[in-house]
Amino acid sequence: VQLVESGGGLVQPGGSLRLSCAASGFTFSSYYMSWYRQTPGKEREFVAGVSSSGDFKTYADSVKGRFTISRDNPKNTVYLQMNSLKPEDTAMYYCNTVRRMVNYWGQGTQVTVSS
Repeated sequence: VQLVESGGGLVQPGGSLRLSCAASGFTFSSYYMSWYRQTPGKEREFVAGVSSSGDFKTYADSVKGRFTISRDNPKNTVYLQMNSLKPEDTAMYYCNTVRRMVNYWGQGTQVTVSS
């Protein structure tokens, strides 16, 4: 299993970014996919998740109405569209899936929201 995130960067408050996670090594279309984030000294927290079909999505309260998770199964990619970004969204963002009770993570992509 390999997960490779991209799309992070520096953005001003109120701005937008789209993160991508390219997956390989497993049957992507069969698995729930999630985004998590982590800041130094804090535990990794759930941000958003999407069912294998893409029909069902779940969000942390802190990002509801601002972030949108989606997936493209033919491309083996999951996305996180982040709008109305706030300084408190600054974190390392990780892609995640669970396969056979094992958590898999990408290397992360840094998002920094600052003026």
